[in-house]
Amino acid sequence: ESERMQFVLRREEQEAERKRIEAKGISDFQNIVSEGINEQLLRWKGIEATEKLAQSQNTKMVVIGSGKDGLPIILGGNN
Repeated sequence: ESERMQFVLRREEQEAERKRIEAKGISDFQNIVSEGINEQLLRWKGIEATEKLAQSQNTKMVVIGSGKDGLPIILGGNN
């Protein structure tokens, strides 16, 4: 029983270390990506999305004006 408990504890410690490594990788990724994102990029991506919606033969939404962040307001996308 004691050996079994030690095995379980070692396994859980290894899993905790794996999760710490994964979290560090996610954090590093987010820091790298956030450096390249700015308001102009987000506005451009919003324009690209609007163009794609306008070109679609099967659009079921209406895109109007811009919201507080300068991105389009999309109506009817909850179907």
